Amino acid sequence: MQGMHGEYKVPGGKLVVVDLEVHDGALRGVRVAGDFFLEPDEALHAIDRALEGAPADADAQALAARVRAGLPADTVMFGFSPEAVGIAVRRALARATDWTDYDWQLIHDGPQDPALHMALDEVLTDEVAAGRRPPTLRVWEWGRPAVIIGSFQSLRNEVDPAGAARHGVTVVRRISGGGAMFVEAENTITYSLSVPASLVSGLSFADSYAYLDDWVLTALGDMGIKAWYQPLNDIASAAGKIAGAAQKRLASGDGAVLHHVTMAYDIDADKMLDVLRIGREKLSDKGTESAKKRVDPLRRQTGLPRTEVIDRMLTSFRARYGLAEGHVTDEEMARAEELALTKYGNEEWTARVP
Repeated sequence: MQGMHGEYKVPGGKLVVVDLEVHDGALRGVRVAGDFFLEPDEALHAIDRALEGAPADADAQALAARVRAGLPADTVMFGFSPEAVGIAVRRALARATDWTDYDWQLIHDGPQDPALHMALDEVLTDEVAAGRRPPTLRVWEWGRPAVIIGSFQSLRNEVDPAGAARHGVTVVRRISGGGAMFVEAENTITYSLSVPASLVSGLSFADSYAYLDDWVLTALGDMGIKAWYQPLNDIASAAGKIAGAAQKRLASGDGAVLHHVTMAYDIDADKMLDVLRIGREKLSDKGTESAKKRVDPLRRQTGLPRTEVIDRMLTSFRARYGLAEGHVTDEEMARAEELALTKYGNEEWTARVP
């Protein structure tokens, strides 16, 4: 079989590159490389030998086990792991694409209604799946305060309707799973990645979260925040949680992944707890204070205006992968407005899990 090439950038770590062929269902000619650190030198050849002849249908964990078993006893690996090698092999076998294979497009429009944001996520990702749109990074601006509940959450268990009404908060349901997010225009940074399924080929569902969040960790690091990915879907620092992510995989066309993230720039914790239930009846006063402190805003950690935080994030993304200014087409907006009206702004959808 023709040679295959796979790459995997370890979140917060180094790049692992694998070149290989497959003959009679087994890996052949395996060559591992990367910008990682490895001692002793002969350990690199041991990794290649361990993977030679492995079944082509072995999963990443089985491949990692072979690597681990084949390493010299005194091996030290810096910036990568046997699991990272296994993932890189799976990405080679899946003929996964890389971030730099695409001409990325940025959409950053003015404030919009929460229901329209939900609809745009679906429409733009569907367009990427169909091949009519390049991979897209969309930065949201909020037209009004909102609570966005996960696709499978119970509306009544998550939101206090009296609190939402008291603060003028709109409640919408997204198509991805995960937990409820409380957002206000100047207190929140939200963005979406709409990417081809091939970008995360060979990655487990959990690994794809870390992979798609890695650029944000670099951007935060450039702003002086040592942040890390916290399974399954959080970005955190020593001071507390910074952001939460959610994903939805669309099967239309060639497939695409919607990965969206809400970051706390600032937060009105009292208002949040007045709107979100967060198991309120089970929280003591101490527990309530703990819930407030669990999220640590970017404003406090960076000392930068919200607009500058966003600009620095986009500058970091652009430096790594390129990023051209784009826009929502008239056809995409028409579809999104229709979906906002018939689906995301519809009580039947919002309360589909009462």
